[in-house]
Amino acid sequence: MNFLSDNIDNISEIYIDGEIKLDQFLKWCRVASTGGHSKHMIHNNMVQVNGELENRRSRKLKSGDLVEVENMGSFRVLTR
Repeated sequence: MNFLSDNIDNISEIYIDGEIKLDQFLKWCRVASTGGHSKHMIHNNMVQVNGELENRRSRKLKSGDLVEVENMGSFRVLTR
């Protein structure tokens, strides 16, 4: 299963300072409105990191990671 759209140009670049957990990242980029919403999305297999389904809310993201959210978009994690 791959959520990435055919158009690779539609990846949003999201800049962070340091590390961020996956659930926090989903709120940061406004894909999820609450922590509970993030948890729901992750546990219902709606989120991939670097092309693989991720079910750990506490997964630490680093610069260069690609987060894909089903029906929501793709986001490249970058540090300032």
